[in-house]
Amino acid sequence: MAYSQETALSKKTKSTLKKKEPISQKMKSAVNYIKHHWTLYLLLLLPLMYFIIFKYIPMTYIQIAFKKFSIVESVWEMEWANNYGFEYFIKAFSNRDFLYALRNTIMLNLLDLVVGFPAPIILALILNELTFKRFKRFTQTVVYMPHFLSWIIISGLALQLFAPTNGLVNIGLNRMGMESVPFLNSSAHWIWTYVYLGIWQSMGWNTIIYLAAITGISPELYEAASVDGAGRLRKIWHITLPGIRSTIIVLLILSLGRILGSDFDRPYALGNRLVSNVSDVIATFVYTNGIRGLQFSLTTAVGLFQSAVGVIFVIVANKIAKRFGERGIW
Repeated sequence: MAYSQETALSKKTKSTLKKKEPISQKMKSAVNYIKHHWTLYLLLLLPLMYFIIFKYIPMTYIQIAFKKFSIVESVWEMEWANNYGFEYFIKAFSNRDFLYALRNTIMLNLLDLVVGFPAPIILALILNELTFKRFKRFTQTVVYMPHFLSWIIISGLALQLFAPTNGLVNIGLNRMGMESVPFLNSSAHWIWTYVYLGIWQSMGWNTIIYLAAITGISPELYEAASVDGAGRLRKIWHITLPGIRSTIIVLLILSLGRILGSDFDRPYALGNRLVSNVSDVIATFVYTNGIRGLQFSLTTAVGLFQSAVGVIFVIVANKIAKRFGERGIW
């Protein structure tokens, strides 16, 4: 009996030792890894501190959307809003100006997505097919330069070009015997001017992303296609587009996440009172009612709703992409 107990105890000690050994080895390997690469983690500390201080800590102020804002009290001491904290969400959706801003935001962003999203893809395919390298580089530089212009500058250029009486474009139309086009004074014309100016400003920059993805495609695929007698369109359809499909889907998911997001400077700079029924978006609504109107709880609720819908769109689009066999964004 004593011998059997000793053997049982020895077996237990051996098994525990076997379990502890891998853990200790993993700890040693982790410590050695950190010793060799501690400088990389030290460099990573700065961006982590940036995100914690400027991104995550300000998230505590999201609760302003559920409280009655008071400038003399801290966010933790403010009184909770009525209707279980959803008072300002209810006010937002019963506000006619917010509903108009929500409609305009969705409409303009959908037009940007439908009309503007394919534009850099098409431009990248065209530039990739150019054989004269100097002309290709020149064109690429000229096309993405508008990305570095602010919308204030672009709006000034638009006024000089598209003004109804003294705009360069309408002066040319009048000299050809045609009537002036109210590019910036008519709602329908303003929408398309807004969309096409946005395409002109961002198309070249997004083209760089697709050109970088195209360079990752193996040249042997094009050589094999040439041997098989495939033309340029066949190569684009069967090699180039499938090669950049993952990049297209990732950028599409990110664009869907911004379907309720809108830049402030673009509609504010291009808009005017004559087209306010289509130029007022959520960003300008927040500026008018939050910063100028001092309704901070209301506009925080609007911003929280905007962000929540954007996150939902990103998650749904990412799941759809994964079901079709793509990698998605995570």
